[in-house]
Amino acid sequence: MKKVSIAAAVILTAAALIIAAGCAKKKAAEKEFAPVPKGEALVIIGPHWEGVRKEFGDAFVGWYREKYNKDAKVEWLDQGGTGDDLRFLKSEFAKNPESTGVDLFYGGGVEPHLDLMKNGCLQSYRIAGENLKLIPKELSGVAVYDPQFNWYGACLAGFGIVYNKAVLKKMDFPEPRSWADLADPKVIGWVGSADPRHSGSIHMMYEIILQAYGWEKGFEVVTKMGGNIASFPKSASQTAKDVSAGQTAYGLAIDSYGWAQVLEFGEDKVGYMMPQGLTVINPDAISILKGAPHPELAKSFVDFVMSPAGQKLWMLKKGEAGGPKEFSLNRLSVMPHVYKEVEGKTFVRVNPFAWKGNFRYDSEKGGVRYTILNDLLGALIIDSHRELEKAWKAVIKGGMKEAAVEKLCEASCTEEELAAMAKDKWDDQAFRNGKLKEWIEFAKKKYKEAEKLSK
Repeated sequence: MKKVSIAAAVILTAAALIIAAGCAKKKAAEKEFAPVPKGEALVIIGPHWEGVRKEFGDAFVGWYREKYNKDAKVEWLDQGGTGDDLRFLKSEFAKNPESTGVDLFYGGGVEPHLDLMKNGCLQSYRIAGENLKLIPKELSGVAVYDPQFNWYGACLAGFGIVYNKAVLKKMDFPEPRSWADLADPKVIGWVGSADPRHSGSIHMMYEIILQAYGWEKGFEVVTKMGGNIASFPKSASQTAKDVSAGQTAYGLAIDSYGWAQVLEFGEDKVGYMMPQGLTVINPDAISILKGAPHPELAKSFVDFVMSPAGQKLWMLKKGEAGGPKEFSLNRLSVMPHVYKEVEGKTFVRVNPFAWKGNFRYDSEKGGVRYTILNDLLGALIIDSHRELEKAWKAVIKGGMKEAAVEKLCEASCTEEELAAMAKDKWDDQAFRNGKLKEWIEFAKKKYKEAEKLSK
């Protein structure tokens, strides 16, 4: 009995020491990686999908812990699409010009960031010199980052058309070669597009069309294309999925959404193309907002995104060393050297630094008129879509008479008039509301006239 008692005592003592050591280790770990207090998380707003949020959020936390021996937390603020995010930030800055309570604006192209920069809502931050040297200042005439470091292209985005090969074959539709192919009367009801007022990537494609073809011809293309579109969901990803499901034959799609459908359903069923000479590969930006409540953490996040590690995260397949864990992101890096390093380990098939296009996109023009162009497209094409669709069918049935087509595609203002309103008047809500009402009335009237002229 005595030997048993001694043995038991030894075992209990050893167990107590192990438990104590474990508790001490746990306390040391808690002290080393102290959890961020509630309300102290980095707050990011942007239209990025779940995969980007998950992969960049988790990867940043791990990178920050390794680099600074500290813990970090990231919270994502979801307001909908890019247009919704921009409206939210502008509204919050109107209430408090010093801060919105949000640290970073991440995604949505460049134009929304230019809009905020114009109004003094961004905070300049220069990343480490060794990383800055790895990023070209421009690509095909388009700035990859702001010379004053108010924003950086976090990745690059291509804009094009995703299409369902089975539907094309069944309906005897051609494979797309240009944006104008989506305006062909033969494909009425078979074109997909999200609402550009909510999706930054879709907005960008309308802007590209208007710049690539010129204002008048461009407006003709987007109007006819609008007549071919069945509905305008908020989500750009839904447009690409509708194509794969055969609900539409063609859809406007950013490269990552287009290639994701090709990879999921097979190249024999789904295709993706970017109209040669009529599109661009453009930066998808990140910026620190004025009055960011956690400025140092925000700077660290930008540092990570703009580092080789962050850039590889965009391109590597999930499961590759240094790559995403759950979601392949299939985006284009802003660092040319990354393309060689990820060769054979990525689904991305385009190297934007080797891709040639003769179309020179004017990002300054696109940034200045971002909001007003959304409103114009909303009034003339989306909010009056029922009238447009009816008129377009009548014009087609009537043999595409020149006068009827011209009236159908008439713009409510010139490009110069739009620019002047964007610069001087569009922040005046009374003026804006009055003009929106005027544009909707103009649209409904011209569509009725186009119907009459088609007979």
